[in-house]
Amino acid sequence: MTQFALFATLLVVITAALILPGLWFGRRRSSADADRKAANLAIFRDQLGDLERERNEGNLGEADFVQAKAELQKRLLEEVDDGQAANAGPATSRRTAVLLLLLLPLLTVGAYLLLGNPQALDPVATAPQKQMTAADIDAMVAKLAARMQENPDDMNGWLMLARSYKMLGRYGEAVDAYAKAEPAIEKDPELLASYAETLAMANGKGLTGKAKELIDQALKLDPKHAHTLFLAGAAAMEAGDRKNGIAYWEALLPQVEAGSELDQMLRKGIEEMKKGG
Repeated sequence: MTQFALFATLLVVITAALILPGLWFGRRRSSADADRKAANLAIFRDQLGDLERERNEGNLGEADFVQAKAELQKRLLEEVDDGQAANAGPATSRRTAVLLLLLLPLLTVGAYLLLGNPQALDPVATAPQKQMTAADIDAMVAKLAARMQENPDDMNGWLMLARSYKMLGRYGEAVDAYAKAEPAIEKDPELLASYAETLAMANGKGLTGKAKELIDQALKLDPKHAHTLFLAGAAAMEAGDRKNGIAYWEALLPQVEAGSELDQMLRKGIEEMKKGG
């Protein structure tokens, strides 16, 4: 914010220096132009009077008088046109100058609020955030678990609790929470895959039994679902079904970033399964 404030202030000062003098002193220039115009008109009247006097005295013929008068009028018009060209452009006044002095800072602040980060001005928002400890996380999960006992029909709450337990490595409790949310899981391939993965971690028996059933259910919902294809390939490999294991992981490869760690692992696994076949 400090850099922005310095830049904005500099911008206001430079803009004011460039445009305000012309606006502020515009009235003075207008007054000078008016005085010059009045002087020109006075000279024109004097010269026209001289011409008329010479004509009346017989020193100037009528044709010469008309021609001289036309030339005099032409010079006067040229003077007027030059003065108007010098004053061409937007109307300038001290009122405009004062208005711009007031508006420039407001416009600068408005631009910052639209394009910048107003929260950077809030000391609360910019204050260092307290690091959350393992004890804090455990306390939050315990509080969520207690709330779920009071709201057993909250499917989203059970899913949140299941993910929290899984993140903490408490796989048995995660499986129980997933089981409470099964009505919300059965139509979502990602949730089914996560449930199956958690079951395998909890029972230590791999992707068999109910875990395999959940994987098959997820594949029916979305045969190209990446997480499910990975687990299906791993389950097939565990079962010695190399043909399907290769098929699942080869179907997954186009969805994986080329050259990534997962890409290399999948290719190595496919190669091993082909050798074993």
